[in-house]
Amino acid sequence: MADRTDNPPPSLVPETGVADLGLFGKPLFMDPSARALARVGVVDVGSNSVRLVVFDGAARSPAYFYNEKIMCALGAGMAETGHLSPTGRARALSAMRRFSKLAERMELTELTVVATAAVRDASDGREFCDEVQRETGLKIWVIDGEEEARLSAQGVLLGWPGAYGLVCDIGGSSMELAEISGGRVGKRVSSALGPLKLRDMSGGAKAREAHIRDTMQALTEKMGAQRDRLFLVGGSWRAIARIDMVRRGYPLHVLHEYRMTAKSVRETVKHIQKYDLEELRQISGVSASRMALVPYAAEVLSRLVKTFKPKDIAISSYGIREGMLYEQMPQRLRDRDPLIEACRFAEAKDARTPGFGKVLYDFILPLYKAAPPQRKRLVKAACLLHDVSWRAHPDYRAEVCFDNATRANLGGLKHSERIYLGLALLHRYSNKRENTRFEDLYQMVDEKTRNEAEILGKAMRFGAMMWMNKDDQRSTLRWFPKKKILELWLPNDMIPLFGEVAEARYNSLASSLGAEVHLRTGKS
Repeated sequence: MADRTDNPPPSLVPETGVADLGLFGKPLFMDPSARALARVGVVDVGSNSVRLVVFDGAARSPAYFYNEKIMCALGAGMAETGHLSPTGRARALSAMRRFSKLAERMELTELTVVATAAVRDASDGREFCDEVQRETGLKIWVIDGEEEARLSAQGVLLGWPGAYGLVCDIGGSSMELAEISGGRVGKRVSSALGPLKLRDMSGGAKAREAHIRDTMQALTEKMGAQRDRLFLVGGSWRAIARIDMVRRGYPLHVLHEYRMTAKSVRETVKHIQKYDLEELRQISGVSASRMALVPYAAEVLSRLVKTFKPKDIAISSYGIREGMLYEQMPQRLRDRDPLIEACRFAEAKDARTPGFGKVLYDFILPLYKAAPPQRKRLVKAACLLHDVSWRAHPDYRAEVCFDNATRANLGGLKHSERIYLGLALLHRYSNKRENTRFEDLYQMVDEKTRNEAEILGKAMRFGAMMWMNKDDQRSTLRWFPKKKILELWLPNDMIPLFGEVAEARYNSLASSLGAEVHLRTGKS
């Protein structure tokens, strides 16, 4: 995304009546075509679970307005009977009745329902779909494996626009692979390497090992070499990642964008094989039904990593359901940065002065003239979020800001970037970061990054004192890094704003920069 330092006066966008924010782009979540996505309901009828998600989808990084999952295990026992599990089928039908009624109460205009491997493979799958439609009015779209792979890959693109690598989505009865490059989905393939099917196989561990090895080899022949990033989608992968977090003592328990290496996967697979599953379940917080499938999924993951040799491994909390939302987005919304769009949405909803984030960014931008685009992107995000937690009690506001930034549903944000953003927002309200309950998280970034986050926080803390009018920017900040001089220019009519507290905050910012302060005044 290009960054501009010139800031012409904003013009009104005709269809919304709000200002075009230039560098930040037109606020698409207010555009009529995007507002049509304000409530998007999808149901995923999987082999292991049936889940309803209602997205507040008007922002590029959507909020989960409602999320409910029922572990039905529709695909349990199919290897022997060829039919959907009778118990699972009854539970799934009950879930669909409930979801239909919920959609009605939420006034959703449409609820999109897709079914994957269990329903498409079962001899009574069509009968089940007819029963659901007869009792609830909901039509189930049974998709094939390649379409499932495509939608899952689109879910990954929702969180990582322009991502490249291999997406692997594991369900109960199948595992899909899809290649993504330049923000597009390429080759894709489906297999029967779902943990429910592996659990029902005869022949024990040796038979499973041979089956997984042979299947993986066939997948390699279809997909070709894939040595880039491996994106893992699906509940079993997330469960393994959670166990990996506990084993490593990883302090930030956010699964989306969690990274693993091939070595950590090997060690965690051994860890799963070694420990009692019930003990492991209690320590990691994985559900009993999910933990029962983890050992089989771990066998698949071990072979997957050994076969494709990815350069790194990332967990994606976005998958087929998010892919269905992505399918409905206009391309110009898809192309937006999910982090910036989510932050702008939060500012519009919760800040005292929506639109002031851009003014604040423009004011402190001289500190970041030489910063790379990725750092400027985080500075933008921080400025947009700087005021959204103003309702929190002043004694806890700094900690609330840190907690929100590090654990919020934000796409396109690495864990280290979450910590940087959280620290910057903490310092927006506090000069000090010591003696909080988050100190173990600070160590996830180096001292240089912590200091840079402090500077950003103090810059926002000072800048927020100089005005509250989003259309007024007449004070100027200048930074001379070689001379270590921080200069503030104030027009005469704004000098009264530079009171005792503002001056103290200005000096605190200069101290963190190791700078000498200069103050210039003049006619407005």
